[in-house]
Amino acid sequence: MSAAAQRPGASAPHVGIAGAGLAGRLLAWRLLRRGARVSLFDAGARDDRGSAGPTAAAMLSPTAELAVADARIHELGTRSLDLWARWLQALHAQTGREVYFRREGTLVVAHAPDRASLAHYASLLRAHVPATEAADSVQPADAQRIGALEPLLAGRFANGLFLPREGQLANDQLYEALAAALDAAQGAGAATWHERCAVESVQPRGLLTRDGKSHAFDLAVDCRGVGARGELAGLHGVRGEVLTVAAPGVELRRPVRLIHPRYALYVAPRPGGRFIVGATELDSEDAGPITLRSTLELGSALYSLHPDFGEARVLRLAAALRPALPDRQPVAAPDAQGVWRINGLFRHGYLIAPAVVGEAEQGIAEALGLPRAVDEELRDAA
Repeated sequence: MSAAAQRPGASAPHVGIAGAGLAGRLLAWRLLRRGARVSLFDAGARDDRGSAGPTAAAMLSPTAELAVADARIHELGTRSLDLWARWLQALHAQTGREVYFRREGTLVVAHAPDRASLAHYASLLRAHVPATEAADSVQPADAQRIGALEPLLAGRFANGLFLPREGQLANDQLYEALAAALDAAQGAGAATWHERCAVESVQPRGLLTRDGKSHAFDLAVDCRGVGARGELAGLHGVRGEVLTVAAPGVELRRPVRLIHPRYALYVAPRPGGRFIVGATELDSEDAGPITLRSTLELGSALYSLHPDFGEARVLRLAAALRPALPDRQPVAAPDAQGVWRINGLFRHGYLIAPAVVGEAEQGIAEALGLPRAVDEELRDAA
């Protein structure tokens, strides 16, 4: 019997998870595969799209992030790329749900007036790429190579960079697949999903919801992101804004970053002719709707990438807050009071989530005496 098909008995360790975003869903799924029982609590419904996880572009860019991130984020991101491949395969085997996942690199370009910004960006990457990867992680791309990598951009850019060790996934499909896995576990009596049930506080072995009810567990985990403000020192939100468009006649094979002196803009392709366009971050805790200025900048930059985007249909304008700690590092460990917390993934959520969640999963499994998932034991023994 596979780990996915096991039905934990009443004596199986019971874990309460506050927050059903990216970290909370991944952790719940991973612990279920180890035979735990899981109760998931979230202030929103499972199909809410207003939080950081559903809003993000879900680019997996360990090299590109070296311009602003450190070696630890790079290592977590590189490790997570391999974990995503394995985890998505397991999720598909369990649910039958396809999740768009590609590892075809990232193309970085700049318009002629912005070549100095491109050169500065390239120098930052090369200064921070580990020596073992420096030879091929940041590759120059002339006009001919740009056209070969992305025929849509042929003749439009004279210089760029190719970052081959990067990828992307479709976060909407991932959320749906994880929800399907958790729903199946709920039907089997292994999981409970408490929608529209906000958590007030989390203790090592329980949590208190805002309706005044206490819930006891063998272990509780706080994955609430910015919802944990006040319980995690220095935690704050960093605004991200995205534009989603449909342009069925336009094709990009991989994410494209457009370097500009004022911002680094990205365009991430999705199945069905969709594209997600965004800037890396805005230093603001404003969670309101996207501004007119941002809308014009994102749309203008997309149009400048290629005029064919001028006929794209706007599907969504969205903004969300990413949880960040003062040192811009994630946490995945018990705090001084013994409360397990996964938080502070900042703008690196999809990039580092599997490695961060995996570290917490292992620590929680050791604390509760949970076994490894059966299919992983078989894989490692092969």
